[in-house]
Amino acid sequence: MTDTPTESTNTFQPPPTDMRLPPLKLPPNLTFGPFPITPSQAFHISPSTLSYALVNLRPLLPGHTLICPVRRVPRLSQLSDNETTDLFLTVKRVSRMLERVYKADALNVAVQDGVEAGQSVNHVHVHVIPRRKGDVVVGDQVYERMDGREGNVGAVWEEYEVLQGRRKVREEMVERGEREISGGPDGEEGRVDRSEEEMREEAQWLRWEMEREAELEEMRKQSSGADETPGGEIP
Repeated sequence: MTDTPTESTNTFQPPPTDMRLPPLKLPPNLTFGPFPITPSQAFHISPSTLSYALVNLRPLLPGHTLICPVRRVPRLSQLSDNETTDLFLTVKRVSRMLERVYKADALNVAVQDGVEAGQSVNHVHVHVIPRRKGDVVVGDQVYERMDGREGNVGAVWEEYEVLQGRRKVREEMVERGEREISGGPDGEEGRVDRSEEEMREEAQWLRWEMEREAELEEMRKQSSGADETPGGEIP
């Protein structure tokens, strides 16, 4: 493990082509707040289909992901007991996977529960951020970034939607022969740091790793001779 600070978000290695999984089947009309979610962004749906996990458009550090309830509500207190249990069981499972694959020493797990707490998308979501010795963001500084422009998830998603719309218009104009390709969203101020392809590759990789995590979890249960949660998890 290196002590050299790094902020690169391209630290993942996609699974081999012959191990790629079919597209993730999402619940109908799945959204993150007002934003539609696609299989290129989501990498896990809980077995109960009450929660899902997605890659971040602009991660604060490598591996920064979001876990959300499928049902759109703005506050934790508005979730049902089953939704709350499932959400945090999903956080636990995704966290364990991220810590393993990013070789993390620790994790930041955070909820901005309401606008005054810094919530920028009115849909409950849990930030999970793998942490390693030598991170360029030291200790609690990650929360300062989360509260600042870098962590404004809502603004990032709105920007992404705008740029995707502009890209579609440009492509249609090129097809009609009305203009040539030059400049465009990737060169504009405020561009989204990651492309659709980068997010798709990371989501595919993390989905594959979640499948492995399920196998590892079953092996851990068998070796311990008992479930980790005697009260029983949501199937």
